[in-house]
Amino acid sequence: MSTLWHGRFAGGPSEALQQLNDSLPFDQRMFREDIAGSRAHVRGLGSVDLLTADEVATILAALDTVEDEIAGGTFAFAPSDEDIHTAVERRVTELAGPAGAKLHTGRSRNDQVATDVRLWTLTALDEVAELVHRLASTLARRADEADERYLPGYTHLQQAQPVLLAHHLLAHGWALLRDLDRLADARKRVDVSPLGAGALAGSSLPLDPNMVAEQLGFSARFENSLDAVSDRDFVAETLFVLSLLGVHLSRIGEEFVVWASGEFGFITLDDAFSTGSSMLPQKKNPDVAELARGKAGRLIGNLTGLLATMKNLPLAYNKDLQEDKEPLFDSIDTMRLTLLALDGMLDTTVFNHDIMEASADSPYAAAIDLAEFLVARGMPFRDSHAVVGGLVRDALAGQGSLHDLVVSHPELGAEAAALLEPGVPVRNRTTPGGTGPVAVAEQLTRFKSALAAAAPASVTA
Repeated sequence: MSTLWHGRFAGGPSEALQQLNDSLPFDQRMFREDIAGSRAHVRGLGSVDLLTADEVATILAALDTVEDEIAGGTFAFAPSDEDIHTAVERRVTELAGPAGAKLHTGRSRNDQVATDVRLWTLTALDEVAELVHRLASTLARRADEADERYLPGYTHLQQAQPVLLAHHLLAHGWALLRDLDRLADARKRVDVSPLGAGALAGSSLPLDPNMVAEQLGFSARFENSLDAVSDRDFVAETLFVLSLLGVHLSRIGEEFVVWASGEFGFITLDDAFSTGSSMLPQKKNPDVAELARGKAGRLIGNLTGLLATMKNLPLAYNKDLQEDKEPLFDSIDTMRLTLLALDGMLDTTVFNHDIMEASADSPYAAAIDLAEFLVARGMPFRDSHAVVGGLVRDALAGQGSLHDLVVSHPELGAEAAALLEPGVPVRNRTTPGGTGPVAVAEQLTRFKSALAAAAPASVTA
C-alpha cells in the first residue's frame, strides 16, 4: 500500500494505525474545497515556472474530472486513500501521469488541510447566518401579527408582569441579531489563507502565497507559517458561536415546551412539527422544541472537546488537530437542521391569545403598578412596596379580593383599583424599550431595520 510518506518507511502501516489515522470517512465532504485549493496551487506553480503551461492544463483537467467523479458518485476510493487529499492526488496522478506527480510541489498536507477547513467553514458560516436571519425574520413577522395581544411575563418562572407577545418574541430576535454579529465577526478570522506555509516553515521554492490567497477568495494570507498550520482558533471560535446560538435556540425551545403543555395551553403546534406517542393516543409532543433544547448540550460538548484537544499542543502541526473536523462538521449539521425545524415550528404555531391574556389578567400582576401609583404621589418606593405587599398578603390570606382591598385603602382607592383591569398594566408601560404598545411599535421598526442591515449577502442578492 502506497502512502504519501512511504519513501521513509520500509513497510506499510499496521491495520490498527491505518484505521486510527484515516480521516476519509468524514473529511471527504471537503472534496470541493480540496480541489479548489489544488487548482489555485497549480496555477501558482505555473506562474513561477515550476510547472509548464501544458502541465498546468493537464493537471487542471484532471482535477475537473476528479470533481465530476466525486460529485457524481462514480469516484472509486482506494484502500490507500487515508484522507480526501490523498484520494484526490492519487486520482489526479492516474489521470495526468508524470504531471500529476508534481501537484504536491511546495505544499504539505498541513497547509493543505488548514486551507480546506477554512474554505469549508467560510461557506458553512454563510449558510448558518442565512438560516439565523430567516428565523429572526419569522420572529419579526409573528411579532407584527401579534399586534397588542399579551401574555404573562415571568421571572423565576413565576408570573411577574404582563408583556406584549410581540415584545416577548422580539427578545429572542435581538439575541439572534447578536448571533448574526458574532457569526460575521468570527468569519473575519476564518478568512485567512494558510496555503504556502508548507509543513511549518514555508518553502525554498519561489511560491506566491498572496496569489493563491487571492485566487481562492481569501481576504488575506498567513503572516507566520508556524501559526498558519497549527492555528485552529477559528474552529474553536466557530464552535463557540454555534454553541451560544444553540443556547438561544434552547431557550426558545424550552418556552414552547412549556407553552404547549396542557397546564399552559398558550400555543397549539402544527401537526407537521409535532409527534405522537407510541402508546398514548391523545399525545401531541413538542419534539422540535425539545430537540432544539437538547441539541445545545451537543454543541457545547463539541466546543469543550475541541478546546481540551487543543490545550497544551506544541507548535506546529500535531495529528491531534485531525480532531477538529468531526465536531465542526457535526455542529454545523446540527445547527442547520435545528434552525430549519425551529423556523418551521415558529412559522406555523397558533398562539392562543385568549388563554394567554386570561392568564396575564391576574390582578396580582399589576402589583408594581399600584406601588408606582403611590410613588407618583410622593411615597418612597420602599414604603409603597410594603403597602402593596401587605395588601397582596391579605388578599391571598382570604381577607378580601385585591380589588376590594385597594378600593378601601385610604391612599389608593378606586383610581388605583382601575389599574388592575385587564390589559391596563401592559398599556401602562411607557418607557423606551419596554413592553408598552408605543414602545414595542418603535422597537419593531428598529428591529426590522437592524435585521435588514444584518442580512447576509445571500439574502440581499
